[in-house]
Amino acid sequence: MPRLVRPDAVLVQAVIAGALSFAHLHDLAEAAGQHGWKAWAYPVSVDLLLVAAWHRLRSLRDAGEPAGSAWSWFVVALAASLGANVATASLLDLRDVPDWLRILVAGWPALAFLGGTLLVHRPTPPSEQESEPEPELPPVVERATEPGVQAASVPALPAPAPAAPVTAPPALVAHAQKIAADHRARTGSDIDTETLRARLGVPSPMAEAIAAQLV
Repeated sequence: MPRLVRPDAVLVQAVIAGALSFAHLHDLAEAAGQHGWKAWAYPVSVDLLLVAAWHRLRSLRDAGEPAGSAWSWFVVALAASLGANVATASLLDLRDVPDWLRILVAGWPALAFLGGTLLVHRPTPPSEQESEPEPELPPVVERATEPGVQAASVPALPAPAPAAPVTAPPALVAHAQKIAADHRARTGSDIDTETLRARLGVPSPMAEAIAAQLV
């Protein structure tokens, strides 16, 4: 036996409210000089901007991102819909619409187009750059020697000569001492070599040589 479809009270209420708001927006646009299909396009534009702003607002809130822009356009569309409902409640003579209201109605398409464009094409924050994977080295294959054949002896390579010690200019050391003192005064701890290298803009060996003189 097929189940009977029960009407949803919330859905019915939403349809009635939407139809009334749609009619109010149409009447106000027509009274402001927008006749024919243009008067019917105004309520569609307002309702679409309202739905688009609410959808963007929910998406941003679910993603944990700031939703100030979506809130702004939602309030703008809601004000346009609510304003039309109030204006048609015998508080405004629709036979003699004031000039400022005609200007607002005539400028709404540009405002709605701007809001819809910003809601759809909102710039997303740049994603974190993924670290490049290190290149894999080819596996080392050992060559097997035949039985009875001795492997050729490989002469040992000479040991590399020790690197010459890095000498820092006295003026650079004095400048580093000022940076270290300022860092200690602000943080209460000694400056580390990496921070000192970044502040001075010198290579790591030079920074290590200067840090050794600050102890």
